[in-house]
Amino acid sequence: MKLCNAEDFTAVFNFRKRLSSAHLYFHYSPNSNSHPRLGFVISTKIEKSSVRRNYMRRLLREILKKELPFETSLDIVVRVHKKFSKENFNQINMEIKHLIKGLPA
Repeated sequence: MKLCNAEDFTAVFNFRKRLSSAHLYFHYSPNSNSHPRLGFVISTKIEKSSVRRNYMRRLLREILKKELPFETSLDIVVRVHKKFSKENFNQINMEIKHLIKGLPA
């Protein structure tokens, strides 16, 4: 599932819980569902090219699909604050695993 509208994103940002790594911020808040909902924020300030922004979004979605436990009942917004490319795949994968460990159970 994914966060669909601006109200969902605002609710997560207003909860004010955040984990950070070299390239990413995880903003999170609890939800009433029995599964996680994800949202991604990659601004044009970080990467001008929409093709590259969409690549980053697809990469993050696939890694999270494999690593995030399905029973986690959190809304998570992944915000990129430093651009990355294919060469950084292993580093991004390790950062996500580390951030997931920091999420509340």
